[in-house]
Amino acid sequence: MSTDAKPGRSRIPELSSIPFGGPSAITQYAQVGRHLSRDLAEEFALGADELYAVLIRSFKGHPVLSLLGAPDVRMRARRVVKRLQRAAELQKGAGVELVKFHAQFRKEFVEVLPKANPEKRRGEFNWKD
Repeated sequence: MSTDAKPGRSRIPELSSIPFGGPSAITQYAQVGRHLSRDLAEEFALGADELYAVLIRSFKGHPVLSLLGAPDVRMRARRVVKRLQRAAELQKGAGVELVKFHAQFRKEFVEVLPKANPEKRRGEFNWKD
């Protein structure tokens, strides 16, 4: 990647580095994607709250917007922030869809997935891990 590349213009390394080599890779892909979606949703939600406060504070007493009145500034800020809040909600939905993606994969390919080894599950709980 060149130094003048814009952020977000390339593939996400956390996801693109997972080769689809088997069921565990699909599980990992869904989990990582879900975590990224959660992080983005939280960031957008926090960003919306911060932006609203900044817009209200920054334009309070602005000469042009003062003529329009303070309620108009709050209304404009709410309209702008509403889009960021919507982006946060959509990211939450993306996380849900990744869980459904994994469940659908397991449902569709359950007969070809390797069976779990019950002997592996029996054992002592390792407190050191």
